[in-house]
Amino acid sequence: MATPLTADRFVAALRAEGVTVVEHTGWRTHNRNHAGAWGPVAGVMIHHTVSSGTDSTVELCHNGYDGLPGPLCHGVIAKDGTVHLVGNGRANHAGGGDPSVLQAVITEAYGDRPPVPRAHQGSSGAVDGNARFYGFECINLGNGTDPWPAAQLDAIERVSAALCRAHGWGARSVIGHLEWSDWKSDPRGFGMAGMRERVQKRLGAAPSKTPAPPAKPAPPRYQPFPGTSFFTNDPSSPIVTAMGRRLVAEGCSAYTVGPGPRWGEADRRSYAKWQRKLGFSGSAADGRPGRTSWNALKVPYTQ
Repeated sequence: MATPLTADRFVAALRAEGVTVVEHTGWRTHNRNHAGAWGPVAGVMIHHTVSSGTDSTVELCHNGYDGLPGPLCHGVIAKDGTVHLVGNGRANHAGGGDPSVLQAVITEAYGDRPPVPRAHQGSSGAVDGNARFYGFECINLGNGTDPWPAAQLDAIERVSAALCRAHGWGARSVIGHLEWSDWKSDPRGFGMAGMRERVQKRLGAAPSKTPAPPAKPAPPRYQPFPGTSFFTNDPSSPIVTAMGRRLVAEGCSAYTVGPGPRWGEADRRSYAKWQRKLGFSGSAADGRPGRTSWNALKVPYTQ
């Protein structure tokens, strides 16, 4: 494990690896260090955001939301490969995870057949990943069909290699959130084993400052309006979870726990906030989704 990089060394390492960096106001001192340890660090953790739109996602990752204050990562990797720095120090991104995974990362034993995580936040024996990992949130709906443009994958490779190079780590110090905690699925849409191969290949050469050209992303797929009747019988569905996450991203959260798949009062109150944000009032802002407000929310497609 290693002492975390200073803000100057952190951004210098990224730029030396050819990463296009945007430094957001106050990122150098924005952290959760008062809430727990930061360091020594063992590796890099990759996430997906379950969101679309760069500006709104960067704002969410900087500020956090009810029950989980920001920063939610150190950097946000946009579809075009730009890396937006939002925090420096402890960030609320990893949560609790499996100690056997941490040990495998520390000893560089994390190969193509890594240990299966059997712990998460609140589990007996879980360890604090927020103290041990740099975290990058990558803008993607996380539904397995939202594309990962070449420029974004190139940026993931570069930020991972940059921090590994700065600390003298190998590519086995780079993991996905799904490899850390037994209830996470991110990043979904590409394999971490393949990404580690890319990082290791890059580490075998001198840093290259020529990033891949941005690729034009395919249009995202949104969940069609399921109909008013869908919500009248308190459904339990991934659609409800995806809707709730979008409401959180739009700053319309009334959740204390969740969001989750079971439609409930917190979903209704959150959705009512969204309707009022759109300008609806009275019975048109009762928290029951209608076609116009639903289409405006752009809920990611779920399989």
